[in-house]
Amino acid sequence: RILANVPLARLGKAEEVADVVAFLATRAHYITGSVIHINGGLYGG
Repeated sequence: RILANVPLARLGKAEEVADVVAFLATRAHYITGSVIHINGGLYGG
């Protein structure tokens, strides 16, 4: 039932979450005050 509401129509993979974490661990200094949703578009489409 949850997948019916996810625009990508699949669950995320651990590797996809790890990719975001790895990016945030870099010197990405220009990001300030951001919320990064790793949810396949479930919130905010």
